[in-house]
Amino acid sequence: MQKLAIFRARRWLCRSFSGISSNPLRVCVVGSGPAGFYTAEKMLKAHQQAQVDIVDRLPTPFGLVRSGVAPDHPETKIVINQFSRVAQQERCSFFGNVTLGSSISLSELRELYHVVVLAYGAESDRSLGIPGENLKGIHSAREFVWWYNGHPDGQNLEPDLKSTDTAVILGQGNVALDVARILLRPTTELATTDIASHALATLEESCIRVVYLVGRRGPAQAACTAKELREILGIHNVDIFIQESDLLLTPVDEEELKSNRIQRRVHELLSKAARSKPKHIGLNQRELRFVFFRKPNDFQESKERAGHVSGMHFEKTVLQGVSQGKQIAIGTGEFEDIKCGMVLKSIGYKSVPVDGLPFDHKKGIVPNDRGRVLSNPSDPTVPEKGLYVCGWLKRGPTGIIATNLYCAEETVSSISEDLEKGGLIPSSALEKPGRVGLLQLLHDRNVRIVSFSDWEKIDSEERRLGSLRNKPREKLATWDELYKAIS
Repeated sequence: MQKLAIFRARRWLCRSFSGISSNPLRVCVVGSGPAGFYTAEKMLKAHQQAQVDIVDRLPTPFGLVRSGVAPDHPETKIVINQFSRVAQQERCSFFGNVTLGSSISLSELRELYHVVVLAYGAESDRSLGIPGENLKGIHSAREFVWWYNGHPDGQNLEPDLKSTDTAVILGQGNVALDVARILLRPTTELATTDIASHALATLEESCIRVVYLVGRRGPAQAACTAKELREILGIHNVDIFIQESDLLLTPVDEEELKSNRIQRRVHELLSKAARSKPKHIGLNQRELRFVFFRKPNDFQESKERAGHVSGMHFEKTVLQGVSQGKQIAIGTGEFEDIKCGMVLKSIGYKSVPVDGLPFDHKKGIVPNDRGRVLSNPSDPTVPEKGLYVCGWLKRGPTGIIATNLYCAEETVSSISEDLEKGGLIPSSALEKPGRVGLLQLLHDRNVRIVSFSDWEKIDSEERRLGSLRNKPREKLATWDELYKAIS
């Protein structure tokens, strides 16, 4: 099967080379999420002689658009259509199931291609580093999101939603709100989305009735957007609880809100929700409780269930200005507890370095100057030749999908400038093997390559299975299921 795939690929290569330059610019993009696809699209448009290969460790493309965007946000996933058109271009190829670091090294990619752009995002989590963090019942929001979105590495999470009626979510950004919404939204509404079937079955039996969203700072600094907040405040049969005293603004808060329209709208929505009276008390309905000015101190272990979390110990905070328009939370020495049987940490994603890649462990990014990788961050005049970054690996885990468009434009602009200077393709250099060399190397290592046409088979099967359940798709959520669909 593998030899047949290689043979077909080589035959396709011979056919496709007739339509492009005999000495094309070989570009490899690592990561097929928004940052990767926007980079590929911009490179193909800016350089007609460019041949772009996108590699990803998963057999499925589109990164967080597929495995991060909430299942009840189908409109956000429409960008997949645009990315698919990029992958279907003659000068672009997708190679899934190829892992940087094990299938192929960074140094090998740099030997094969004139330009390598790393856009593989952030697949790990920040740690709080406080006592009890390893207790059962504590998960990262990333793990939980992967679980309900059918990511093949998230299927075995098996969160326990039956042993407790209370969950605490640490963080108040959009991911935290997504997670809270999935826990509280009626499963009859989720059943018609592309949520993973194993997650829907677990949520249907969930005993979670109370969800806390806890933040270190105040409502004026809440990290969510108004759209996400408005949506969760409007969930059917959920009562919202917010301490009105938390909404009082200091002069510094007011200055912050004056210059930030989104934060101002978020504060207005929270204030309106705080004034609204609960409608469903005593009817066994669900509650969403916003808690501000609290920082985690430690996780508490259950006395009845050894090794399981039973609550959180928080220190109350106040805000202290550290610079113009920036306030941080500092502890007051006062503490309080919240009892719960599950905690989801939505405190930030973290990128993972690979061998041969300069990495700033404190910031969790690759040191760069407008996308050019720097081996010495203090000297931006000497970048790594032909090596670039884009997306979360470049700027940290911030922004929305469209943020990656501007991020990619900047990186591609840097590549174009370097090409004009003549440093990336010396006239005396031998031609880089690019795609042919990559295929040969992966073939020699028995790596099972998943092409974009293979992905289209997965896509077709998921849509077929979804149609049987009145869903847009039924995601194949295990590696075996994904491989079976293309075999």
